[in-house]
Amino acid sequence: MSKPLDYSSLESSKWRHLPPPPGFTSPSTSTPQKSSANSSYEQLKEKRAWDLAISPAKSLPMQAFMLYMSGGGVQIFSMGIVFMLLLSPFKNVAGMNSVFAPFAPAKSNSKSLSTLPLQKIAYLACNILTLALGLWKCRSMGLLPTGTGDWLAFETRGQPPEIALM
Repeated sequence: MSKPLDYSSLESSKWRHLPPPPGFTSPSTSTPQKSSANSSYEQLKEKRAWDLAISPAKSLPMQAFMLYMSGGGVQIFSMGIVFMLLLSPFKNVAGMNSVFAPFAPAKSNSKSLSTLPLQKIAYLACNILTLALGLWKCRSMGLLPTGTGDWLAFETRGQPPEIALM
């Protein structure tokens, strides 16, 4: 019938002294690599935090084009776009700590303001740019009181320079 395989002859075979294949690591060298894997994971988390921090700025050209296409008049469509543009920075800033929590380093509090401070400042600056774009559109539509005629109700009338003689 079938003959059982004898693996004892492989110990002294000519294949024993071959180098390991590329990418193979022996179990004894896995501990130093674990720390480098953790550091590369932390670097990846920091890179993703930067991507998230500048994501509001990446959407600015698209939002500016939407504002351009909505026109300069006060209509329901343009008002909806402006309302969305003015409301989204406030929502983003209100949830900033929870948005950056997955990217916090392992040894820090994930919901603290002091974790990832540069990324959070960049995120805040990009949201301020979005808010400025919305306010600019409101100004160009005439919804912000920027001229002197908008403040006439708060001006007082002075005495006329003529004197009436009777």
